[in-house]
Amino acid sequence: MSLSIGIVGLPNVGKSTLFKVLTKKQVDIANYPFCTIDPSVGVVEVPDERVKKLAEFSKSKKVVPAVVEFVDIAGLVKGASEGEGLGNKFLANIREVDAIAQVVRVFKNDKIIHVHNEVNPQNDIGVIETELILADLETATKRVAGLEREAKTGNKEAVKKLEIAGRVKSGLEAGKLARDCGLSEEETLLVKDMHLLSLKPILYVYNMLEGDSVQDDLKNKNYVALDIKTEEDMADMSAEDKKELGVESKINNLIVEAYKLLGLMNFFTTGEDETRAWTIKQNSTAPEAGVAIHTDFREKFIRADVIGWQDLLDTGSYAKAREKGLVRTEGKEYIVKDGDVIEFRV
Repeated sequence: MSLSIGIVGLPNVGKSTLFKVLTKKQVDIANYPFCTIDPSVGVVEVPDERVKKLAEFSKSKKVVPAVVEFVDIAGLVKGASEGEGLGNKFLANIREVDAIAQVVRVFKNDKIIHVHNEVNPQNDIGVIETELILADLETATKRVAGLEREAKTGNKEAVKKLEIAGRVKSGLEAGKLARDCGLSEEETLLVKDMHLLSLKPILYVYNMLEGDSVQDDLKNKNYVALDIKTEEDMADMSAEDKKELGVESKINNLIVEAYKLLGLMNFFTTGEDETRAWTIKQNSTAPEAGVAIHTDFREKFIRADVIGWQDLLDTGSYAKAREKGLVRTEGKEYIVKDGDVIEFRV
């Protein structure tokens, strides 16, 4: 599973610089044959010390970390929903990603022109979200009209979808993002085929100078704060140089938060040949998790031998872990936990 996050923002907010920093952390995509090879896509390793420790424990010949894709999306301008600037391309690209990382300029620098001639983070957020809402409103209006015709035929599913789509349309008209329209998980699935842009989770990336603090009115959002220019300067530094200068990169915070935003977690397989982090959705059952390895594992699942990664390292070997009863045999109903080391029996 490789899910993607689109980096969006107004012109001159640091969006492309952030993408450049991230792509310096690209993995060898030879290990990921289904990843898109595209200059605007960066396949980035998700930092996880557990993979390295398990690989050392097993003396693995090969280590395969979890990855997440970041997509550099064309800059947005006001009126994108009506085709202004690269509006259509921008909206089409967002439709294809699973979540959004919205870069917001907080720093002040007279030499870097702001597209609206004023550094106003809340206003910038509003411009982008308004464009998403307007694009979704057009989609929802068309869908409601179609569902109204279907509902008149007595189609019960159409009646149900009409009620939900109508609620979303009303929320959008009131200036709400689709994800703020109070939909349940089941209702969200029923409008999934509408591909609403504002239904996607958003991580706000506040581009600010080192030492600046996040304004109170920006704290009520899911965010990370970065000095993107400093991150660019640090990208080519050695660990020794960073230590000597007393600087520390925070770019890994963004990657980890983006991974969480997608509702993902890892389980591991480990042995002499390979240690690998497998990406799954949170709350996956053992057979669902097995699909990450091979699609047949769901149907052919018999059981799973499970141990927490730390328990395995602490005991020193699988044999000792089994003696202590730390390796559990789990069935189809088992909900996989982040950090489980699993051997599937199929």
